[in-house]
Amino acid sequence: MPNSPALIDRHGRTIRYLRVSVTDRCDLRCRYCMAEKMSFLPRSALLSLDEMALIAERFIQRGVSKIRLTGGEPLVRRDAIDLVRRLGNHVGAGLDELTMTTNGTRLVEHAEALADAGVRRINVSLDSIDPDRFRHITRHGDLGQVLAGIRAATAAGIAVKINTVALKGLNEDELPAILAWTVAEGHDLTLIETMPLGAIDEDRADRFVPLTRVFDTLAQRFALVRNAHDSGGPARYWQVDGSTTRLGLISPLTGNFCQGCNRVRLTTEGMLYTCLGHDDSVDLKAAIRSGGLAAVDAALDEAIAAKPAAHDFNVEAGAAPAVSRHMSVTGG
Repeated sequence: MPNSPALIDRHGRTIRYLRVSVTDRCDLRCRYCMAEKMSFLPRSALLSLDEMALIAERFIQRGVSKIRLTGGEPLVRRDAIDLVRRLGNHVGAGLDELTMTTNGTRLVEHAEALADAGVRRINVSLDSIDPDRFRHITRHGDLGQVLAGIRAATAAGIAVKINTVALKGLNEDELPAILAWTVAEGHDLTLIETMPLGAIDEDRADRFVPLTRVFDTLAQRFALVRNAHDSGGPARYWQVDGSTTRLGLISPLTGNFCQGCNRVRLTTEGMLYTCLGHDDSVDLKAAIRSGGLAAVDAALDEAIAAKPAAHDFNVEAGAAPAVSRHMSVTGG
């Protein structure tokens, strides 16, 4: 199918960035992300990897230049590397970058294959560098396993950026140490405010830390210089003076980034969400199965035309989640 017009929403924003949730399953149970006992989608409800690839390729033909594979944990899905290889063939031929967000537990096994497929940069979710605290936050994770995965990715030539969710009472006091560690290791670090997505086992208001406060704390210890770097996502960046490390801040509550939003998200069951904080969606699985790529195109036009101007996040005490679905469903 020939190229079609670019995806431009009613607010004048051009969609250049697609996040694809390869699976809603994860081998960790991070407290701010999931309930301890989760119900996952049956495999029969999921897009096949071929359907996922076809839809992603249609996005590329319509001007998307960056794709991030996410989850859940994308590498727990069988044959996920086959999808990486297929999409990697488009890097330099319509696609500028193929990246992944992972918890790092399976990088030792898959880092070389990711690099061979054209992945040059990954984000690793890591909320503590203390083994006991890491185990507590993730409920059962092994920090050593993740650190070994990060080393494997680095050895394979993949740049690693650490993603850390700032959590009051869990890791707020550790954030300066995490930044110091990323500087020593040569990684970038992005700090993220917790987002009200899906029901969990505690009140998110008890864990919310405004990144304005975190930044003030970090600036007392590190020389932070504003950096114009643009990764294609919502982060604002600072350079840690005297190092190669960039510090990014993603602050959906204290520093709304919706005005420049260029992103949409495809779930593992084929739903396309144009905003993380809204339930508006179109069913691309139904479209591709009933009418092929022509139906996918029509559904994309419908979805982008309805993309909202901004999310409605609220983490006040007792507030319900902005949406009922967990981040692992939409794609982190």
